[in-house]
Amino acid sequence: MHHLTYGDVKAATDRIAGRIRPVSLVPVDPGAIRTAHRDPLDDREPEPCQVWLALEYMQHTGSFKARGAQNFLQAHRDTGTLPDAGVTIASGGNAGLACAWAAQQQHVQATVFLPATAPPVKIDKLRGYGADVRLTGTQYADALAACEEFAAQTGALASHAYDHPLIAAGAGTLMEEIHQQIPGLDTVVVAVGGGGLLAGVATAAHHHGVRVVAVEPDNCRALNAALEAGHPVDVPVDSVAADSLGARQASAMALHAAQQDLVHSLTVPDGEITRARQMLWDHRRIAVEHAAATALAALTAPRHTTTAGTAQAYVPANGEKVAVVLCGANTDPSDLVQ
Repeated sequence: MHHLTYGDVKAATDRIAGRIRPVSLVPVDPGAIRTAHRDPLDDREPEPCQVWLALEYMQHTGSFKARGAQNFLQAHRDTGTLPDAGVTIASGGNAGLACAWAAQQQHVQATVFLPATAPPVKIDKLRGYGADVRLTGTQYADALAACEEFAAQTGALASHAYDHPLIAAGAGTLMEEIHQQIPGLDTVVVAVGGGGLLAGVATAAHHHGVRVVAVEPDNCRALNAALEAGHPVDVPVDSVAADSLGARQASAMALHAAQQDLVHSLTVPDGEITRARQMLWDHRRIAVEHAAATALAALTAPRHTTTAGTAQAYVPANGEKVAVVLCGANTDPSDLVQ
C-alpha cells in the first residue's frame, strides 16, 4: 500500500499549477463561531477564534476533485503512460465530473460508466465535458464491473474516485494553498467520504504542524469506525450527505493519514448538516452540497451523543486560526429556504 508523503503533495502542487483555480478564502464574522472557555489561570486578553471559509466549491467542475483528476492525468502524460484509449471511471458524482473535465483538458477521451438510474442532469453535465457516457445496470456495482471490463479490453486508464495516491496528492494541494494564505494557521476542518481529500490534506497538514478535524455524518462514519477498529470496516450509509460522503469503507491510505498526530475525527447529526447548509445560504448566499456543510457543522453543532459514543463538536481555542473547507457545490439548491 502506498503511504502518501509530503513529497507527493508537493509534486502535485507543481504539476497542476496554472491548471486549476486557486482557492479563495473569506473570513467569518468575528464571534460567529464560539470559542472554548478560557483557562482561569490564563491572564491573556480573551480573543475570539479566527475562522475562514475555503471556497473550494468554486473549483472547476464544482468540487475539489478536479485537483486529483488533473494530477492523475498530468502525471500519466508526463511519464508517457496516458493511453490512446483515454481514461475510464465509474462515477456519476464529483469524481466522474472531474475525470471528464481533466480528460477534456488533456485532449483524451473519458468513458464514464453509470447505472441506468443516474439522474439525467448528471449525464448531461458529463457529456458537456465531452465524456462518452455508458449506462449499465441499476447499481453502482454494475457500472464499476463494466468500467473494469472496458479498461481490460481497451487499455484505457482506470481512474478511482479517491483511493489512489495521485488523486489524494492532488487533493492535498488545497492544503498547500490554504497554508500559504493564512500564516499561523492552526487547524483545517474537512469532510470525509472515502478519504481522498483527508489523505491529501492530512499529509500536507502534518508537514506544516497543522491540526486536521475530520468530520463525517453520524450515519456515514467510515473513517471514524476505521480509527476505532484499527482497520477499514464496512459501515452503514444513511445520511443527507451520502451522495458524496457515502463510502462504505474508508481507504487504507486515508486511515494511515488519520492515524498521524494532530488528526481529530468527529461526527455530526444530519440535522446539523442541513442547518449549516441553510446558514451558509442565509448569511452568505452560498449554496453548497451537504458534504461541504458537514465540515462547517463541526463548528456550529452543539455537543451530542451518538450510538457510537460521544461525538464532540469542535470548539476552537482562544485565538485559534481555523480554515473550513467547503469542498463542493454540485447540489440542487431548490431545497434551500428563501
